[in-house]
Amino acid sequence: MSAPTTTVGAPRHRRLFPTLAGYRRGNLGWDALAGLSAGAVVVPQAMAYATIANLPVQVGLYTCMVPMLVYAMLGGSRAMSVSTTSTIATLTATTLVTAGVASTSKDPVSDLCMLTLLVGAMLLFARIVRLGGVVEAINKSTIIGVQIGVGATVAVGQLPKLLGETDDVTGHGFIRSIVAVVEAVPHANPATSILALCSIVVLFVLKRFAKRVPGPLIVVVAGILLAAFTPLTDAGVKLISPVPFGIPLPTVPSFAHIVGLVPGALAIAVMAFLESTAVARGIREPGEPQIDSNQELMATALSNVAGAFFQAMPSAGGFSQSAVNKNAGARSQVSGLVTVALAVLVAVLLAPVLSLLPQATLASLVFVAVIGLIDVKALVRLARLSTRDFWIAVVVATLGLSAGLLIAVAAGVVITFAMVIAEITRVRTTQRAHRDGVLAVSVDSSMYTANMLATENRVLELVGAARPLDTVIVDVGHMRLTSATVLEGLQDLDRELAGTGVTLILADVKPGARELLDKSTWFRGLIDHGRVVDSIDAALATDVRQRGGGGAGDA
Repeated sequence: MSAPTTTVGAPRHRRLFPTLAGYRRGNLGWDALAGLSAGAVVVPQAMAYATIANLPVQVGLYTCMVPMLVYAMLGGSRAMSVSTTSTIATLTATTLVTAGVASTSKDPVSDLCMLTLLVGAMLLFARIVRLGGVVEAINKSTIIGVQIGVGATVAVGQLPKLLGETDDVTGHGFIRSIVAVVEAVPHANPATSILALCSIVVLFVLKRFAKRVPGPLIVVVAGILLAAFTPLTDAGVKLISPVPFGIPLPTVPSFAHIVGLVPGALAIAVMAFLESTAVARGIREPGEPQIDSNQELMATALSNVAGAFFQAMPSAGGFSQSAVNKNAGARSQVSGLVTVALAVLVAVLLAPVLSLLPQATLASLVFVAVIGLIDVKALVRLARLSTRDFWIAVVVATLGLSAGLLIAVAAGVVITFAMVIAEITRVRTTQRAHRDGVLAVSVDSSMYTANMLATENRVLELVGAARPLDTVIVDVGHMRLTSATVLEGLQDLDRELAGTGVTLILADVKPGARELLDKSTWFRGLIDHGRVVDSIDAALATDVRQRGGGGAGDA
């Protein structure tokens, strides 16, 4: 079968369903097939992820409805499939435990709805103030560290269920999960363990040798059939709680634990946006419209806000389901609408059948899904490329396993922005020339409020090392914009140099920087005395030492 045709790079003039711009009828069949294929993975997987937080499986099913529908209406990625992910589900579990919901709430679903609403509200605020680019500054090593922490915590947390226990302790952290495994081993149920082992083997084999076969669907169907037609339950294999019939009814989020939910909501919001944009860009085909960070923020935000009122978990783009969607030929978010329709049909028609699903089967789905997050190859690659990034990933992962995943996300964000600030404030200079009492220096980094003093001190340091001098030419071509602080810093530099008998000349002042500088009496004095030139070469070509006076007064 030939690949579908699309209108590549078609302009988007629509706010609703932007991926339908330039849509062709011939792509409808591909989208339908892709939506069904993605649904075969995402529906059972989302149900399994709900169990990580000890939530009813139907919550995962509901997350495949409204959030995915809203993203299909607003999102910019043609093939991304939006529901919950292993990282988001794990952070959800941790947040509910930390906030006291897991132990004290009579209605955890209402508290979950508030958590989802908070995530959506935070993403919406980030979109309003255009923080898309800022959030994306969080580096890859931080994400790798968080994912390793998530993968190890969830994988270990599923082991008691694979042995026959009913509770999921993932939300209590890695150490508690290990303790739970030790406690579960003496009470392991043989039938449950065999079922879990067989499910895991099937999932790994299909993932390795038959990627187009929906392994989660195969395992779920097999588990239901075994429960229905064999004495599996008589052997002690526990089933999930009964799944209610029908689609989710509107729910009012609970305010009972809102304060305790805020820190976790912030961590989930950060990871939801990072995962969604990473997946959207990773599956984008060459020639398709570029992914707009702010558009993705809006789509992800409203997906969560809307989902909060329909019993949905926090949602984001998932790589595995999106990869299935793309590989099956998805050409637009019509495929997402098909997946939504499939989820609705499952909820309406198959609820009694889903109730026959063994808990160990869902635990197997989760185990196989998260084990891939422990990306040893990524760590090795970081160690080879950047020792600093490698240790950031290790520190974040270690914090996730010891102090908890919320602490790990917070630490990753703090470390990243500390690195960004350090990079911004770093001063780079190049000595371009030094002859006949003239020193030419190029400032190879832009000048901000944060690094202006360091820049001034660096130039004075170079001047001190090059004495005797009577003129210093400073190339400020990297300064695209300026501020009052930068203006005062330049004026102070001129004053310091003048006090030692050295004349300052500025070279290559860009138009954007001159908008503010031209308002200064000091800068206009520099211009009047020929102390603002087009380039260092132009200054060196003239008798710069004839320039002087003016410009050292008030701004």
